[in-house]
Amino acid sequence: MTRLGNIGRGLGVPLLLLVILAMMMVPLPPFALDTLFTFNIALSLAILLTVIYVARPLDFGVFPTVLLVVTLLRLALNIASTRVVLLDGHTGSGAAGKVIQAFADFVVGGNFAVGFVVFSILVIINFVVVTKGAGRVSEVTARFTLDAMPGKQMAIDADLNAGLIDQDTARTRRKEVANEADFYGAMDGASKFVRGDAIAGILILFINVIGGLAIGTMQHDLSFSEAGKIYTLLTIGDGLVAQVPSLLLSTAVAVIVTRVSDAQDMSNQIVRQVFNQPRTLAVTAGVLITLGLIPGMPNFAFILLASICGYASWRLSRKPAPEPEVLEAAPAPEPETRELTWEDVTPLDTIGLEVGYRLIPLVDRQRGGPLVNRIKGVRRKLTDTLGFLLPPVHIRDNLDLKPSAYRISVMGVPLGEGEIESDRDLAINPGQVYGDIKGLKTRDPAFGLDAVWIEPAQQEEAQMLGYTVVDPSTVVATHISQVLQQHAHELIGHEELQQLLERLGKSAPKLVEELTPKTLPMATILRVAQNLLAEGIPIRNIRKIAETLADMGAKSQDPDALTSSVRVALGRSIVQNISPDAEELPVLTLEPELEQILNNSSQNGSVAGLEPGLVERIHRSLAEKANDQEAAGESAVLLVGPTVRPWLAKMMKGIRNLHVLAYNEIPDDRQIRMIASVGQ
Repeated sequence: MTRLGNIGRGLGVPLLLLVILAMMMVPLPPFALDTLFTFNIALSLAILLTVIYVARPLDFGVFPTVLLVVTLLRLALNIASTRVVLLDGHTGSGAAGKVIQAFADFVVGGNFAVGFVVFSILVIINFVVVTKGAGRVSEVTARFTLDAMPGKQMAIDADLNAGLIDQDTARTRRKEVANEADFYGAMDGASKFVRGDAIAGILILFINVIGGLAIGTMQHDLSFSEAGKIYTLLTIGDGLVAQVPSLLLSTAVAVIVTRVSDAQDMSNQIVRQVFNQPRTLAVTAGVLITLGLIPGMPNFAFILLASICGYASWRLSRKPAPEPEVLEAAPAPEPETRELTWEDVTPLDTIGLEVGYRLIPLVDRQRGGPLVNRIKGVRRKLTDTLGFLLPPVHIRDNLDLKPSAYRISVMGVPLGEGEIESDRDLAINPGQVYGDIKGLKTRDPAFGLDAVWIEPAQQEEAQMLGYTVVDPSTVVATHISQVLQQHAHELIGHEELQQLLERLGKSAPKLVEELTPKTLPMATILRVAQNLLAEGIPIRNIRKIAETLADMGAKSQDPDALTSSVRVALGRSIVQNISPDAEELPVLTLEPELEQILNNSSQNGSVAGLEPGLVERIHRSLAEKANDQEAAGESAVLLVGPTVRPWLAKMMKGIRNLHVLAYNEIPDDRQIRMIASVGQ
């Protein structure tokens, strides 16, 4: 039974299409026509109301398909009614059913001239105004939606990388972006159906009138005037019955393509945005009263509407405004009478975030401040990426800062600061946009990219122009994530390392017992972990790190030498993190003579022997090559000898996105591709 029920539920649309095809071929009695015409009007009205009350356009994603099916239904009804009108029209105005008769006799008063004028006006409104405008809006919206897709995808990737969302949420948002593009693309095509339907209605009218005159005069011996009156009325009634649902559907198309992506139905949007300003209603009431006092005007109507607008303005102005919160003054500190103790020593915050007083709502847990959850997401993301538990972020206000400013500190040292507009969104230029947008120009505090503070209502426009739009909380959270990644080596200490080794000891107790304190002291292992994090290498694979240190610790106690050995052991994961998808790893190299000079200097432990300005020239050349690689969408990797790699990595640390690798860190099965060689 369940299987049969599932089959039955899937037969709705195919059965409807078969019925539409049958209506084109099989003659229908007047009663069936009345039923189908009534159903068509009711269906069109239901679709229009659904479009009005739906929260978002994508919530009615099946609308383009519904539009096609309803248009086919109406055209099939036109064919069926035309057949009946031409076959039985000579019998009178009721030949094609009560609905057509009602539209012909009651709506236009039985006057075919009036009916023709009313029909022409409906066609003009439908074709020239509604359908043409909806088609143009659909076309423009589809184009801009497709152009905005890269920016929206980058915004999702930015939130994912910042730890603000997880993989499932990112997947859902990407699907929504794809569905939005598919929807507006389908609406661009579906609007052509409505336009073609309006043109078909005009042609059907003239064909029916000419055909009715010919059939009435030649086959049924009616006079020209009698045939013209009967067939013209029936044709106009048929046309009006078809044009009313067509106008409803055209209006539905225009409404849904002009909607903004706000989770609110259109009625609430209109009330909230149009009729929520008491000043506007007051001015309107004043104008209506002035017009109502002019002699000859319908004074009652003007004064009545003016009274309604004035009353609405008074009621809106009487709404209590939200009271600003008054901060109570802190009580004056009592004179110190007790002795100081160690409890009076304020501990240093490992990670601190200070905010100005205007940003307090963003971090107020009681008000549901969004920044608190964003910071938790950043901490969770970085903990998973780096391989150790990051300390919590201590948030406090600082009246010495500017009202909209914030400051990020690690171990009490300020490492990042910025200013945000808490009531605006930040539109970031990712490198290529298709136009300018109005707003307050600034720079992204995390990466220094050009950006603009915009109103929330400009979000869709900015995304269509290619900007990456983020809210103020995301701006601060991304900045915190960037600072913590750069200074992750300062956040791991003996306590964190001890926790890592204890967790490792549960699965590999002999390894931990052999490693420390027998082979290496805890301080040396910590120094190696800090060196790895300083070079952007996670310590998630703590087992591999411990095994390498246990093997190499008997040969050397030097942290830098041990770090190089660990890097070789982690070479595969290092290369994978740099270039996860590329089959070949693009690399830069140094000229042999230059590398030999650097090698000799690094072995001497001093750069005094280098030619003045050589390091600067190397830095400039590598920065240019790294920028070229980034513009090409590839990673910038400098491949050098193991001896010179640590020294050169420290010297070139300021070059963004440049990775300095040694030859022995490349896995044997990984292919490399030479890009360029940097000389003197």
